[in-house]
Amino acid sequence: MRIRLKRVYEPPSKEDGVRVLVDRLWPRGVSKRDAQISYWFKEIAPSDELRKFFGHAPERWEEFRKRYLEELERPEAREQLEELRQLASRGTLTLVFGARDEQHNQAVVLKQVLEQNKRS
Repeated sequence: MRIRLKRVYEPPSKEDGVRVLVDRLWPRGVSKRDAQISYWFKEIAPSDELRKFFGHAPERWEEFRKRYLEELERPEAREQLEELRQLASRGTLTLVFGARDEQHNQAVVLKQVLEQNKRS
C-alpha cells in the first residue's frame, strides 16, 4: 500500500495509481479531463464551516486538524474513509487536493489517518 499526495495543478503521472480528489469544491482552472481524477470524494472533505475557519492559515493548523479529525467520524466520511482504505489496499493511491500549502491541508490529515490505521 502506497499513499501519495499531489496538488491537482501538478500533471498526472502513471505513478499516481488511483487519483482521488478530496476537496469539497472542484479546483479552479482545471478541467476534469486534465485532472484525470478516478474518484471525487466530496463527503470526506472538510465542511464549508471548517474550511472557512481554517482559510489555509498555518497558525490555525492544529485546531483545524483536531476539528477535521472529529468530522471524519461522521457516517458519510467514515464510509469514504473505508473506500479509500480499499483503494489503497489494491495499489498506489494518490490523494489529490487544490491547496497551495502542501503541508497544511486535509489530504495530509487523511494520509496520516490511513497510514495510522494501516499499522494498527
